[in-house]
Amino acid sequence: MTDAREQLSELPHEQRIRSRKLAGGVATLIVDATGLSAAERSRVEEELRSAALSNDGVTEARIAMTATEPSRTLIAIGSGKGGVGKSTVSANLAIALAKMGKKVGLIDADVYGPSQPTLLGTDAKPTAEEERLIPVEAHGIKFLSLGQLVSPGHALAWRGPMATGALAKLVEADWDDSELLIVDLPPGTGDVQLSLIQRSRPAGAVVVSTPQDLSLIDARRAIDLFGKMSVPLLGIIENMATYVCPHCGEKSHPFGTGGAETAASEMGVPFLGRLPLSLAIREASDAGNPPAASGGAEAQAFEAIASKLLEAVAH
Repeated sequence: MTDAREQLSELPHEQRIRSRKLAGGVATLIVDATGLSAAERSRVEEELRSAALSNDGVTEARIAMTATEPSRTLIAIGSGKGGVGKSTVSANLAIALAKMGKKVGLIDADVYGPSQPTLLGTDAKPTAEEERLIPVEAHGIKFLSLGQLVSPGHALAWRGPMATGALAKLVEADWDDSELLIVDLPPGTGDVQLSLIQRSRPAGAVVVSTPQDLSLIDARRAIDLFGKMSVPLLGIIENMATYVCPHCGEKSHPFGTGGAETAASEMGVPFLGRLPLSLAIREASDAGNPPAASGGAEAQAFEAIASKLLEAVAH
């Protein structure tokens, strides 16, 4: 081993070399590749091989690249019913968390209505390496969507097993150094939700609801599902709570207000905050420019909720 250190002492990437051995002209290096992309791993491997072979007496170089899988926190975002803005909330929370310095991945698991490619403003398709999908990047986050796997406007006519199998591919993708994985679930309490919980064990769940009673009835069902599956409820978000008239500035509450906060209090669940019913949010989302990626009051609203979400995860 001493001879190996002496003869293989001047190699690049010394801080990543965990072991070196030289026997019979064969140099064997074990290298820590944690945090490197596929392209970076290839570059480091080639540079080390070239450097090792330049040493006298080395006729072959074997490089073993190892990596510690980063610890990730998976957060499921669900709703009891559709139309409450869950996907918009998911995208903007992911971006707000990234702006706070977190490495964030977003999984669009809404099988029958995948909308994240539209919300994030990109129709780029993911690539694959060694049968693992490589997420697309947009607005400072990585994301994968079932909508990337089919042509725009085409229906996903999948039964439960096909949908859950596709979701597994998204979760098991190469998320690289992502610390947080936000999963935008389909509405309801069906196969996709159960599969995610059973196979991936989320660290916690968030439920999005509008303030009116009809939405809260279904939100309670989603909360009950997470409870029965022993997934901690990180909190409830009340969406579309207040509308401010762009002409006169008067506030109104088309769907009521405070209903989700009251329900959270009754169930002993944290209330993460409320978001407005905003024309600016709708227009920016349709244009693929999530409000959280810019400034203004809308961005601040998402940032406030993201901060509370991080606190809930920490506890």
